[in-house]
Amino acid sequence: MKSDSVKKGMQQAPHRSLFNALGMTEEEMERPLVGIVSSYNEIVPGHMNLDKIVDAVKIGVAMAGGTPVMVPAIAVCDGIAMGHIGMKYSLVTRDLVADSTECLAKAHAFDALVMVPNCDKNVPGLLMAAARINVPTVFVSGGPMLAGRVQGHKTSLSSMFEAVGSYTAGTMSEEEVKEYENKACPTCGSCSGMYTANSMNCLTEVLGMGLKGNGTIPAVYSERLKLAKHAGMAVMDMYRKNICPKDIMTEKAFQNALTMDMALGCSTNSMLHLPAIAYEAGVDLNVDIANEISAKTPNLCHLAPAGPTYIEDLNEAGGIYAVMKEISKLGLLNLDCMTVTGKTVGENIVDCVNKDPEVIRPVENPYSATGGIAVLKGNLAPDSAVVKRSAVAPEMLQHEGPARVFDCEEDAIDAIKGGKIVAGDVIVIRYEGPKGGPGMREMLNPTSAIAGMGLGSSVALITDGRFSGASRGASIGHACPEAAVGGPIALVEEGDIISIDIDNCRLDVKVSDEEMAARKAKWQPRTPEVTTGYLARYAAMAAPACKGAILKI
Repeated sequence: MKSDSVKKGMQQAPHRSLFNALGMTEEEMERPLVGIVSSYNEIVPGHMNLDKIVDAVKIGVAMAGGTPVMVPAIAVCDGIAMGHIGMKYSLVTRDLVADSTECLAKAHAFDALVMVPNCDKNVPGLLMAAARINVPTVFVSGGPMLAGRVQGHKTSLSSMFEAVGSYTAGTMSEEEVKEYENKACPTCGSCSGMYTANSMNCLTEVLGMGLKGNGTIPAVYSERLKLAKHAGMAVMDMYRKNICPKDIMTEKAFQNALTMDMALGCSTNSMLHLPAIAYEAGVDLNVDIANEISAKTPNLCHLAPAGPTYIEDLNEAGGIYAVMKEISKLGLLNLDCMTVTGKTVGENIVDCVNKDPEVIRPVENPYSATGGIAVLKGNLAPDSAVVKRSAVAPEMLQHEGPARVFDCEEDAIDAIKGGKIVAGDVIVIRYEGPKGGPGMREMLNPTSAIAGMGLGSSVALITDGRFSGASRGASIGHACPEAAVGGPIALVEEGDIISIDIDNCRLDVKVSDEEMAARKAKWQPRTPEVTTGYLARYAAMAAPACKGAILKI
């Protein structure tokens, strides 16, 4: 046992005295020491139930012969952080979570780990840590929120943000907004659509790092407590069989994750997180292969914000395994990949069925023949940009319009709400990338304002920042190179015609190479707004979005 280095022998007598101070018995010290990494806190709705999940995991670990010990991880609520300086601190916590978890696990010689995350950045952060530490590890999330209900219709956080836009446009009263406010988020859990948190919890299941139901069993269901107990038991089985994260998170497993990303229509943030996790697992995952995978992977699900169904509906339809079973009919999954169950992907899904062909379309009747995400390239984004194609109105898959240029999110929101954006415009928000933000803020406020004001099928938005999974419309993010390093997005001028061709994966500004070169010669880097603290360190070390915005060593 790794933990013998802190429990066995005369030299470890001082260590044992500290375990005694914890109230740990000799019998407990004889067992494998299992770290339960919990991001429980009282500010994130997706995390307020994690104490109960942890208690259930502890029972499972103890039942299977381990000694569970809870240690903390941080988490930021993206919804509360949205639209102000707080959003600069969202993506950057992914690396803080990975680093601090590595420190805790290595310093205390844990034999195995159970990760208990739920929201946007601490799921990938803990997956990154799992790959680094590489001891037997199982994930069990806190689960998704139930959808809200307003006037007989299911709703969610994205509807809440769009309601504010509708109020600004004069199409919704303050009383109606208040009703959304009180009913859109009715329970604890990660917000109820296929937003980033649920995308990553579902993809954790696909990667093989979580048990069946990890991504879809609602937070308030007792079934989630049973899942947590089984996760505790499963990690002890992995310990005995010496199955570790790098045995599971292989190149083939990441190919499965990208394939299912396309089938499910996940958040574009997955295009940041999957490469970052793969990097820690020693796998080179180039986002360029996303289009190759998308070209042969049908989009089977239109969960909110792309459509009217929610994670609870996906759960009732059979969950992630049912979608995997559909996709496997086309021979698109690597079925021999190992998982935390001790079985292969193929063995896990063999008996699964699609219980609702309206929620999970059969492969014979997909929403589209190609996947939910597209990677665009062109003279405006030579390295890449990303769009959630499944959430784009058909009429916006190809679009040309004049650039409306803003150097920060706040200025763009003021213009949208001030009625200065009209049908046909292409909003450009720059200097919001990993280095330029710093922190690569999500742009849910502007996209929601556009949708709420009825411009979702006529206005596009391009940024070197990123989007919430709750965003919909022609919202193109992760433009690389970013403005802060002199990428082409920094050279766009008001009124330039921008051409978007999502079907052909193109993103161009109709300006000659000579003119762009002349603009580049005159361009000067902006003085950083943040020069101290963690954000300054992140800005100095952050890799481009197309490389996962990881911290470069």
